[in-house]
Amino acid sequence: QVQVVESGGGLVQPGGSLRLSCAASGIIFSVARITWYRQAPGQRRELVATITPDGTTTYTDSMKGRFTISRDGARNTVYLQMNGLEPEDTAEYYCNAHTMIPPFTDYWGQGTQVTVSS
Repeated sequence: QVQVVESGGGLVQPGGSLRLSCAASGIIFSVARITWYRQAPGQRRELVATITPDGTTTYTDSMKGRFTISRDGARNTVYLQMNGLEPEDTAEYYCNAHTMIPPFTDYWGQGTQVTVSS
């Protein structure tokens, strides 16, 4: 059974930091592209960052320089280090695992809430 589980969200003051984790099980993690998305109330879901199986990373422009995505193959886990958080970063953060071999399949976690507020 495939499981994608996010953790690490919480309440943080503006300028603070959080590290989110995305743990995947039941899939071949080494061939999974992992993407973090976020969705604020009343907003569309937006892409935050992606990391491919070979470690190539991409970021949405507004997150560059503040967020860092990384992966630990030994733990089947991807991290999203978020620094310099702003109230506008408040959202539910979701992890997507996309297997890059047939059958190409997407798996989603349930999300973790990040609230940036003083």
